[in-house]
Amino acid sequence: MTEIVSKYVFNRNSIPINPGVYIYRDRFNKIIYIGKAKNLRSRVSNYFTSDHIHSAKTRILVSNIFDVEFFIVDNEVESLILENKLIKKHKPKYNILLKDSKTYPYIKLSVDKIPKLMLTRRTSGRGELFGPFVDSAVRNDIFNLTISLFGLITDKTYSTKSSLNYDIGLAPARSLSEIDVDSYMERVDLARDFLKGRNITAVKRKLKDEMAVCSSEMKFEQALIKKKQLHSIEILLEKQKIDLVKNYDQDVISMVVDEVNSKNVFVLLNISKGVISSKSEFKFDLDNIEDTFTSFVKMYYSQAYVPREILVSHSFWKDENELELLEEYLSGLSGRKVVINCPQRGEKKSLVELGISNAKLNVGKKNVLFEVKEKLGLKNLPKVIEVFDMSNLSYDFLVGGMTRWVDEKPDKSGYRKFDIKSFSGKNDDFASMEECVYRRYSRLINENKPLPDLILIDGGLGQFSVSRKVLKDLGILDKVDLISIGKGAERKKNDIYTLKSKEPLVFDNDLKFMLFLRKVRDSVHNFVISHNRKKRTKKLEREFK
Repeated sequence: MTEIVSKYVFNRNSIPINPGVYIYRDRFNKIIYIGKAKNLRSRVSNYFTSDHIHSAKTRILVSNIFDVEFFIVDNEVESLILENKLIKKHKPKYNILLKDSKTYPYIKLSVDKIPKLMLTRRTSGRGELFGPFVDSAVRNDIFNLTISLFGLITDKTYSTKSSLNYDIGLAPARSLSEIDVDSYMERVDLARDFLKGRNITAVKRKLKDEMAVCSSEMKFEQALIKKKQLHSIEILLEKQKIDLVKNYDQDVISMVVDEVNSKNVFVLLNISKGVISSKSEFKFDLDNIEDTFTSFVKMYYSQAYVPREILVSHSFWKDENELELLEEYLSGLSGRKVVINCPQRGEKKSLVELGISNAKLNVGKKNVLFEVKEKLGLKNLPKVIEVFDMSNLSYDFLVGGMTRWVDEKPDKSGYRKFDIKSFSGKNDDFASMEECVYRRYSRLINENKPLPDLILIDGGLGQFSVSRKVLKDLGILDKVDLISIGKGAERKKNDIYTLKSKEPLVFDNDLKFMLFLRKVRDSVHNFVISHNRKKRTKKLEREFK
């Protein structure tokens, strides 16, 4: 079995076996490919360990994969629809995009006095939609079966052949004006139930009986048609939640407890006009769940669009008064009424359960922070990491930067820039690093603010030593962990200096925890260079003026 080279640490057993969508991201966390699968583990495994010969394009794709995200659904139909929606939204680099912008078709029941049945790809406008249908053959079977079973009309029913259509049983009357409206509306109600998958047993029984009669009379072609119609009904019954067309927006917030990592895990699904368009995950320390939920909702929606309805997996409020206060707060943010519901049954309950299934994907698995702690011999689990680097381009400006990471994710509100005040015109990275570290932590101490779990220095032994001295002088060296990452003697390996080891630790750069640490280090490197360039650009603009 040939292993394909990738920055992603492939672990077959960690991939779910459910149907769903897989999302490949590069080292900058940008989506580069979106695919769907009936079995995610089987499909994704083919990319990384396969006996098949991959195309050059696939090899390039795999070499750029840094991380993989999964979105599990209930069936293959849902995965097809979600893949289509996400590709059109994100336009990944390695996807072969559809040349047109067509979406999957629906069956539509018009709102005329005498409703017509029609096919459409538009989800806007008046009328009741059923679908979407990812298989055109199934769509046509269901469309034609609905017309023949319930005698509904289409745009073509009363054309030049209207009299003939009536004679062969494809029209309820010889002309539109002759239709008995009350009787027709009863048939419309039955057709609506059928298209929604309700009261469908009688229809299936009727088709099975007709198929048996056709077979006994040697009418095998007609029997095959009945069999195809039965198959199409089974697909119609395969409920899908990815595209439930509505005229308003919803969010779904589902929560599970991760005892292994001591976290409450929230998954938030954004639903725009009935279409699930994105998934986000948030983790919080195990605490009072009511307070955590309220704080999370206020924090998230103070910066995000507030939908008309929010579905939740649990009754996170202490009483109805607390729920009303939260709804009033959200209504004030959005300028219209917002409701929070904890559904107990039906389609909305299914959406909440879909969120729970996705929240469970990584529950119980020790995250990369445990590996960092174990491999480097740290005293703290590095939930909060602060990273420092310097930039001195052409000796004109010497600036420092700090990025902050919380629970494996960048906390950009905590990023800091430092214009070096002790800069004497010569390149002294050690003194500059000493100044940055001192300014940061003397301020946190004076303001009585919490310290990070881990301080990471982008540099070698010199930068590590001056940083350790600062932390010791400030009296906090025993409260935090300190490491630095510098260039190693071996290619593709870095030297890591820690407080416990006299000699640098050396690990393969492609190990999972090293990929994470390098990503964290690269964040400050890019941040500080960007700051330096902006300062130089401003200087040039001033000189030009």
